[in-house]
Amino acid sequence: MKNTLLLAFVILLAIIPFYIHRDSEFGGADGQAEEAIQEIAPEYTPWVQALWEPPGGETESLLFSLQAAIGSLVIGYVIGFGRARKKYSNNAESK
Repeated sequence: MKNTLLLAFVILLAIIPFYIHRDSEFGGADGQAEEAIQEIAPEYTPWVQALWEPPGGETESLLFSLQAAIGSLVIGYVIGFGRARKKYSNNAESK
């Protein structure tokens, strides 16, 4: 029951901002940084260029989501491995 309530709360936290700010554009930090740099120093030129530009916003979102999923899997594995190792080392010591 407790986990279900927590899951519902997390889902609501993710959905509510879209209803509160219906006509807002949720842009990324890269675009905001680029605009700020252009305001502060319009003559600035980047040092390097991107090796590859994704063909569209959807591809960029897909790659970002994939990166987040892989990171979550790695973190989950490390936490799970640590908990299992602690559990089984405690069981071995008690025998």
